[in-house]
Amino acid sequence: MENYVYRCGFESGPGIEWQRIEGKELVGTVNGEAPRLRTIVKMCRSAEYVHVRFECEDDHVVATYANRDDPIYREDVVEIFLDEIGAGTHYKEYEFSPRNVVFDALIEKKPDKPPIVNTSWDHEGLRSRVTARDDGWLVFDIDLPVSAFGKPPIPGTSWRMNFYRIDADPQGTRHYWAWSPTGKVDYHKPEKFGYVLFE
Repeated sequence: MENYVYRCGFESGPGIEWQRIEGKELVGTVNGEAPRLRTIVKMCRSAEYVHVRFECEDDHVVATYANRDDPIYREDVVEIFLDEIGAGTHYKEYEFSPRNVVFDALIEKKPDKPPIVNTSWDHEGLRSRVTARDDGWLVFDIDLPVSAFGKPPIPGTSWRMNFYRIDADPQGTRHYWAWSPTGKVDYHKPEKFGYVLFE
């Protein structure tokens, strides 16, 4: 289980020193195989936000959608699934495209049933930005206001979470990557979420 535990620290300074924060690399969603491209996820907590960063090696960007809650999962995205309580029945889903289009939804999930997706919900105060680096990497910075969570991420708190990426290669083949592999091309597997421990 230790491979799927992330220890999330507190940052109190004016800026986040991402280079010194631990990263977790995504692997193949089905069986954990090495991915075609690297994706590194980092997290930390400040007084007002939970911060998540995706650093994505990319050689071919597919992103045409422009509006919030468009079906951006049909193209290139990074995704956060977050279950504060850990029961696996209700969780939040966040997606971000290379154009910084946001998809956020509340999910209701019953065992062996398709998820019920409520896109009418928006995470109030959510901030995101995407930076294209000169070396061909995309950096997604996401700030989730702690005020919107029922279980505040104070030291000693744990959340169940998973991080994902969908990416199309230049030939059009879609690749699916995860922090904690789900065993199939299905991200709605809350029993496979990892553990984020706030310290």
